[in-house]
Amino acid sequence: METGRIAQILDEMGTMLEINGENPFRCRAYHTAAQSLMNLPDELSEMIADGRLAEVAGIGETMYAKIVQLATTGHLPSYDELRRKTPPGLVALLRIPGLGPKKIKTLREDLRIESLADLRSAAESGRIAGVKGFGEKTEKKILEGIAFVEKSGGRILQSHALRLVTPILEAVRKHPAVLRAEYCGSLRRRAETIGDLDVLFSSKNPPEVIDRLVELPQVAAVLAHGPTKASVRLADGVQCDLRGVEDEQFAFALHYFTGSKAHNIAMRKRALARGLSLNEYALSGENSSIACRTEAELFRALGLSYIPPELREDAGELEAAEQERLPSLIERTDLRGTFHCHSVWSDGGATISEMAEAARDRGLEYLGIADHSRSAAYAGGLSIDRVRDQWAEIDALNRRLGPRFHIFKGTECDILPDGALDYPDDLLDQFDYVVASVHSSFGLPREAMTARMVRAVSHPRVTMLGHPTGRLLLTRDGYSVDLDAVIEAAARAGTAIEINANPHRLDLDAPHCRRARDRKVPIAINPDAHSVEGLDDLEFGISVARRGWLEAGDVWNTLPLEDMDRKLKEHRRRR
Repeated sequence: METGRIAQILDEMGTMLEINGENPFRCRAYHTAAQSLMNLPDELSEMIADGRLAEVAGIGETMYAKIVQLATTGHLPSYDELRRKTPPGLVALLRIPGLGPKKIKTLREDLRIESLADLRSAAESGRIAGVKGFGEKTEKKILEGIAFVEKSGGRILQSHALRLVTPILEAVRKHPAVLRAEYCGSLRRRAETIGDLDVLFSSKNPPEVIDRLVELPQVAAVLAHGPTKASVRLADGVQCDLRGVEDEQFAFALHYFTGSKAHNIAMRKRALARGLSLNEYALSGENSSIACRTEAELFRALGLSYIPPELREDAGELEAAEQERLPSLIERTDLRGTFHCHSVWSDGGATISEMAEAARDRGLEYLGIADHSRSAAYAGGLSIDRVRDQWAEIDALNRRLGPRFHIFKGTECDILPDGALDYPDDLLDQFDYVVASVHSSFGLPREAMTARMVRAVSHPRVTMLGHPTGRLLLTRDGYSVDLDAVIEAAARAGTAIEINANPHRLDLDAPHCRRARDRKVPIAINPDAHSVEGLDDLEFGISVARRGWLEAGDVWNTLPLEDMDRKLKEHRRRR
């Protein structure tokens, strides 16, 4: 079993133990071990073989034995027993904002709540307000949270979906009877949130593969089981569909089950216009079928260049592919650096030195530190004196790390309710760059919020706008704002707008990325990283950029260090 899946299992066990009221220290041990696994310096198998795993902080003797058992057998009886003991509906309650394992345990003990339906019934009848530690306000927020979760239709974050599907796909590919396998659906198109998972494989014996897959340790229940398709529910309630086809059908099935529905309809219409028929198994004419081993061959058979999955939304991609005008989409390797990262100076979990070393290890040439400004007291916002102290530390680090790596001095400066900035202009002048973000007064009317943000992006000292709508996917809607007006203002001022790559945000979204590109607004892909691991979220920002039709030249931080340094200095001179 892969390291990421083992860490996920340990983390799940810690959460389920909390819900079941186990000793807090025991619960924390599982979460700590999971985090330690994600930070291993080398491959897990190597560290088990040479005995170094036993020396890793946070992994005691008992936990070490569980990790080795999972790594070598793929099973852990205590995990299976805990899953049987914990109703799946209880774990699903963690999606309600403000409900953690301790509160869920209390609700289960006091009101016998074991599902979302139980929770709704108790809240609507006013019973939750009477539970110690809750009250009427909490009850109201729970009802609002239930409504939001139900509106999202049981969807999960793209990052969550990838964590779930990756070990399943690896298991499918390892089966000796499998020839090819991929995950499909909205996840392959890199949608912001995912409804369920789809895994497609080709084999000469699909029933044999299906029979093995329904026994995977991730499967909590089998919903349907046929010779070429099975639907299963995973431990946290997510549905996964497993489909098998013959290898000559694989390209057609991969295209069909990737979608989107609108894209597939457009493709079928195009085939019909050429006297052909396209479905999930074949492209055929009146008397014969057209063999296509890959999706590229399928597109070529219909007179199109290859359309990447992220663009398959029937949003002009067929027309562009016919005329060979599809963009050369940005890749993760195009990024040379990034901005909007936090450190222990405000609410980050790593030092500036640790963040810089991690960025360099990930192939970046520069890193922008942008800790919170002074009004964000809840996040350790920096006073003016502390800003100057931080600059001194960055200067010392740059002397050590340069000249091939550089830390830029930045700030995530709060946009105040009237659109003014949280620091005085003479201080802002001395930063290498300024990220302006809204962190308060989310409930302003649309006109007032739009005016607030237009004023901010028009400020000559603002380099880029942070998380433009303030949304938290599956948790909080963005504030009411005319984002097109903000984009227009940014275009006039030469202000960049970030794609906040945190998988809970993905803000700017793909449609507005495309509009910003059309208005020549620079885009920066930033992770909003509060830890070393947060730097890896850049991958999710790349997904948004690709869905937004962006090329490397559309994204600011594809510039090499020397060019980026020059651009930031030019921006400062314009102030």
